[in-house]
Amino acid sequence: MTQQETRWIRNFVDGRFVDPVDAEGFDDIDPATGRVVARVHEADRAIVDRAVTSARRALADWAETPVRERTALLRRAADRIEERFDEFVAAEIADTGKPLVQARDLDVPRAMANFRTFADIVAAAGQESFVTEMGGGRRALNYAVRKPLGVVAVIVPWNLPLLLLTWKVAPALACGNAVVVKPSEETPATATLLAEVLAEVGLPDGIYNVVHGFGANSAGEFLTTHDGIDGVTFTGSSATGSHVMKTVAPRVRPVSFELGGKNAAVVFDDVDPTEAMDGLARAIFTNTGQVCLCTERVYVQRSIFDDIAAGLVERAQALRLGDPLDETTTTGPLISRGHREKVRSYLALAEQEGAKVLTGGATPDLGADLEGGAWIEPTLWTGLTNSNRVVREEIFGPVAALIPFETEAEAIALANDTEYGLAASVWTNDIRRGHRVAQSMNVGMSWVNTWFLRDLRSPFGGMGLSGIGREGGESSLHFYTEPTNVCVQL
Repeated sequence: MTQQETRWIRNFVDGRFVDPVDAEGFDDIDPATGRVVARVHEADRAIVDRAVTSARRALADWAETPVRERTALLRRAADRIEERFDEFVAAEIADTGKPLVQARDLDVPRAMANFRTFADIVAAAGQESFVTEMGGGRRALNYAVRKPLGVVAVIVPWNLPLLLLTWKVAPALACGNAVVVKPSEETPATATLLAEVLAEVGLPDGIYNVVHGFGANSAGEFLTTHDGIDGVTFTGSSATGSHVMKTVAPRVRPVSFELGGKNAAVVFDDVDPTEAMDGLARAIFTNTGQVCLCTERVYVQRSIFDDIAAGLVERAQALRLGDPLDETTTTGPLISRGHREKVRSYLALAEQEGAKVLTGGATPDLGADLEGGAWIEPTLWTGLTNSNRVVREEIFGPVAALIPFETEAEAIALANDTEYGLAASVWTNDIRRGHRVAQSMNVGMSWVNTWFLRDLRSPFGGMGLSGIGREGGESSLHFYTEPTNVCVQL
C-alpha cells in the first residue's frame, strides 16, 4: 500500500474524526492474507484526554434526555446498521478474517439486536420501592432512583469486535452514560464505522468516542488511568483484566470483566449422538475457536467415547478453510501470526505431554493468495488428563482435548477442576440429569443440549479467572447505573 493509497482509520472525538497530523500509526492487517488493509491513527495521551473531557462535558445533557428519546435513538442506530449492513460485514471480515457466513449471519445481526434489545429493556425498566412499617402507625416509603454511572471506558476484544462493542455500548448509552471506546488494535474498523452511524442518527457530540492504540503506554493505559473515567467494562484475557483492575483500584472505580475460559462439555451415554457431535463441533470450532465460550475440554462417558471421537474427527475434517468471501468457507484464520505462534506452542506442548493427535495440528496449504495468513488446522487430541497444561490453560484456538469418564460424579469433578468458570455444556437425554449437572457446574453459563444459545435478557459473565460481574438484561442496568435510595417518612 503506497502513501497515496493509504486508508486511515481515525480516532473519533467530540463528534468528529481526528486527522493524523504526524502520520504516526500502525498497520491494520487482514489475518486471512497478511496484507495491510489500512493504517490506524494511534491516540496519544492528549487525544485520550480530549475524548474523556468531551464525554464528561456532554454527559449532563445526555443523562437528562428522556429515556424514550435515548431508546428511540438506539433503535434508529440499529436501523442504520441494517441499511449499511454490507459495509459492516466487509469491515468485520477485513479485520478478523472470519467467514462471510459468520459475519453476515451472526456478528452484524447481533449488533442490531443488541441496540434493539437494550432499548426495549431500558424503556420497560422499573424501580424498586418498599413501604417500611415503623410501629405506632408510622410508615416510610423507600424507593430507588437510578442515575447514569458517568463516563465509561469500553475496552473491546478482537474476536467478536462488533458484537461485543454493541453489547456494551447499547446499554451504556440507553442508561444515559457517555463512552470512550478502545477497540483492539487488531480490529479497529467496526468501532470507527459505528461512530459514523451514531453521528448520522443524531447522537450528541461527545457521547460516543473512539481512541485507537495498544495497552501499556498507549490508549489503553491512558484511558484506564484517567481521572475522568467513572467505570471500566472490559472483555479480554484474564491477565489483562487483572492489570486493568490494579490500574483502577487506587480510584476505586467499578469494573465489569468478562475474561478467559477453559470451558468444558460433558457428554453422557444416553445422548442423541448426532445432536451432540454437531453441537460440540460448533462449540469447539466456531470462529476458529476464538470465542471466550468455546469448548476446549470435552469429557465423554467411556462407553461412547470412541464413537463421539470419530464423529468429531469427521466433522473437523469437513470444515472448509479458505477465502473468507467464499460462501462455502466455514472456518477462517486466527487473528494474527503472533497468535498463531501461541497456538502452535500449545500444539507442540500437547505432543510433549503425550497427546495423540486425532486430526489437525499443522498449518494448511491454501495457495499463494492466503499463504501470508494466520491459518491453522482444527485439532483434536486424546491421551491427556486434567494434569496437563494444555488441558488447564486457555489456548483460544480451534483445539480440544477429548477425555473419558465413568460416572456422573467424576464428570462434574473433572469439569469443575479449573481456575476458570465461564461456561459449560451438558449433553444428555435425561432431563433430570441435565438440570442436575448443569446446576453443578461452577460457571456463569451452563447449557443443556445446546451451545451459544443466548437470550439477551439473561445474565452473562463468569466466575474465578473468567471475570467479575454480569451483563445482559437488568444486570447491565445494574452496572451502567448507580442507585440512590430515597426514604420519605409518611
